[in-house]
Amino acid sequence: MDDSKKSLLFHAPAKINLYLKIIGRRPDGYHEIETLMQKVALYDEVELSFTDERGIHLCCQHADLPEDERNIAFRAAQLFLTHTGSKEQGIRIILRKHIPMAAGLGGGSSDAAAVLKGLNQLLAAGCSTQELAEMGLKLGADVPFFVHDVPAAWASGIGERLVPAEPLRGFNVLLVNPGIAVSTKWAYETFSQAAGRIALTSAREKFNIFNFPDESGIPVRQGFFRPKDMLNDLEAVTAAQHRVIGKLKQRLLRAGAAGVMMSGSGSTVFGLFAAGTEAQAESCLRELQKEYEQTYLVEPLT
Repeated sequence: MDDSKKSLLFHAPAKINLYLKIIGRRPDGYHEIETLMQKVALYDEVELSFTDERGIHLCCQHADLPEDERNIAFRAAQLFLTHTGSKEQGIRIILRKHIPMAAGLGGGSSDAAAVLKGLNQLLAAGCSTQELAEMGLKLGADVPFFVHDVPAAWASGIGERLVPAEPLRGFNVLLVNPGIAVSTKWAYETFSQAAGRIALTSAREKFNIFNFPDESGIPVRQGFFRPKDMLNDLEAVTAAQHRVIGKLKQRLLRAGAAGVMMSGSGSTVFGLFAAGTEAQAESCLRELQKEYEQTYLVEPLT
C-alpha cells in the first residue's frame, strides 16, 4: 500500500474521576491534586492521514469547534511535527466528536493523546511512550493519562505523575451531561477563592490509596472499590453555580445507583450501577435522555 494513502483511525475514550482531592495551589498557579481516573467506553474518533498539501488540516465533524491552533488536537499535531523534525509533512486530521465538551470527561485531552500516538505510528517516528507523555504534558495535565495504555491510574502532582491502578469492575456507568460547559480554569480558581468556606479533604478522613499486599513494604496503588469512597473537591464549587448537578445526583440515587458524583470540573454527573441493576440503569437512561441528549450508559474499560 502506498504510504501516502495510508489512513489510521483511533478511538479516544472519555474518563471519569472516581476521586479528586486538591492538595494546594503552587506558586505557578497550578494545583497539586491526587486523583483516580478511569477510562470509559465513550469515544471520539480521530482519523489521521497524509496530504500533499503542507501543514496541518483539521476537520471537526459533529461539533462546532475551531480547526486551528485554538484546538488542542491541532496543537498536538504541531508539537509532534516540531519535536520530530517533520514540519514539512502534510497531515489531515478528521475529528468526530461524541464526548461532551467542557464536561469533565477529558475529551480534548484524549483527542490530543490520540493525535500524538497516531502520528507516531503514521510517521514511524519511534517515539517512546514516555516521550509522548512528556509532549502531552505540554498540552494539558490529563493528556499523559490518555497516552498511556492503562484503563485506570492514580495521578498526582498537577496530574502528570501516574501510577496504574486496578480498573473499576462490577459496575456500569451512567453519564449525564446537562449541557453546561464548565471551564476547568474557572473551577480551580473558584475553589482557591472559596477554600476557606469549603470543607477541604485535608480536614476529613482521607481515603487510603495505598495497599500493602505482601511483606515487601512496597506501596501499590489500589483501585477504586467502594462507591462511598468517591470524592471530588471541585463538586461543591460547580454545583453551587449550577443547581442541576445536585438534582441529577438525587435522581440517579433514586434510580438505584450505588454511588453518584460529578466528574472532574463538571458538569457531567455519573452514577455507578452495580451488576444486577441493569434494568434500573436502562430505565434511568431512557428517562434522562428525554431531557438531556448527552446521556450515556457505558462500561468502564478494563
